Parts: sequence; C-alpha cells; structure tokens
Amino acid sequence: MNYIFYFLIVISIIAGAVNGKLDDVINSILSGAELSVKVAFSLIGIMAFWLGMMKIAEKSGLIAIIAKIIKPITKRLFNEIPEDSPAVGDITMNFSANAFGLANAATPIGIKAMEELQRHNKDKTSASNAMCTFLAMNTAGFQLIPATVIAVLVGAGYKNPTSIIAPTLLVTSIAFVSAIILAKIFQKFWKPQEENGGEE
Repeated sequence: MNYIFYFLIVISIIAGAVNGKLDDVINSILSGAELSVKVAFSLIGIMAFWLGMMKIAEKSGLIAIIAKIIKPITKRLFNEIPEDSPAVGDITMNFSANAFGLANAATPIGIKAMEELQRHNKDKTSASNAMCTFLAMNTAGFQLIPATVIAVLVGAGYKNPTSIIAPTLLVTSIAFVSAIILAKIFQKFWKPQEENGGEE
C-alpha cells in the first residue's frame, strides 16, 4: 500500500510539473496533510467516548444482559459451541462494537472471539462453520450508529454528518442478513471432514 501511495504522489508531481501546475499540486498536498491531522484529532474524542461506553457496559454487566437477550439467536447461529462458552460474550461485544461503528475496538474483540471458537473447533487445520459464520457477520459490519464515519465527516467540515445514519443502517442490515444466509447455505455444501468420513 505504501508503494501505491508513493507511486500516486510521484505521478501527481510529474503531471503537475509537465502541465505547469506544480504549485497547485504542492498546495493540495499541504492542505490534504493539514486536513488529515484535523480529521485524526476529531476521531480521538468520539472514539474515546464510545470505547469508554463499551468499557462501562462491560463492567456494569450490560454486555452480559445483551448476551442473554440475543442468546436464542446466537444459539441458533452458533449451535456448534456450548451455550456457556466465553465466545458468546466475545461475539456479543464484537457485534456491539461494530453496531456503534467502532471498527478499531471490534477488531481485537473479534480476534479473541475467533480464538475461543478455535478451541471448540474439532479440525484445527481449517475453519469451523461457526468461525465462518462469525467472519461473515463481522465482515458485513452491521452498523446502527457509524460513529467513526460521523467523526470523519465532522472533521472534514460536513454540515449534516448524521444524515448518513439511515442509509448506513439500511445497507449494513442487508449486508449483515445476506452474509448470514449465504454462510448457512454454503455450510450445506461444504461439510466438515469428520462428517464426510475424512474425505476431501
């Protein structure tokens, strides 16, 4: 990725020099760098707020309550793992972090959930159905409040950043449900090796 950005910058400078607009290119680079710093600082506040909220929810037991509420759903989606597995709580926290648009917070939680799912995986050399389903859900990234995107829009000076909530909710809901459905459909065609008698 670094090479791609370096290539784009070099090409831009060369094109600007050839067209006699090198000053415009340099000004764009400097203004872009300034804007990136503003956006980064605007992210600090909202990320700190939501990460703090997630920590409070975890310490107060709210995550455990949410886990119990969605337990019938997780039990049906992840019927390969025990109901009292720590993976259920990790999956709940990951879902909550994604729902509030905290992708940076959701990533380490998702890794922890995958580690727990791997413990219940009978074939350690390949992903289980539960792991594939969780990966599909996590990749789809259902978002109730796209906090990170809103913070970026605020930093960029957008006048109505919350207008993105409705379309984001619609699109991510469709993607989330579609990912689960497709994961379950594909599970019918690709069975674990122990179910196929060890055949490929």
